[in-house]
Amino acid sequence: MRPMTATMQSFGFTWTAPDGTRRASAVAYDRVSADRQRRELETAGARDINEVTVKPGELPKLEG
Repeated sequence: MRPMTATMQSFGFTWTAPDGTRRASAVAYDRVSADRQRRELETAGARDINEVTVKPGELPKLEG
């Protein structure tokens, strides 16, 4: 029997801060941490929160 391998996914965010400034996360998150970070952004009043899947060593880029 072959052992199952887990596929690790990493996530980052782009969002608009309450003052209107576009932001991008400077770290990548695992699923549990990404869910927690989304809640923190929402609580802080962030808008246009976009979660993106990133590769190891990659961070989300702001569009435009």
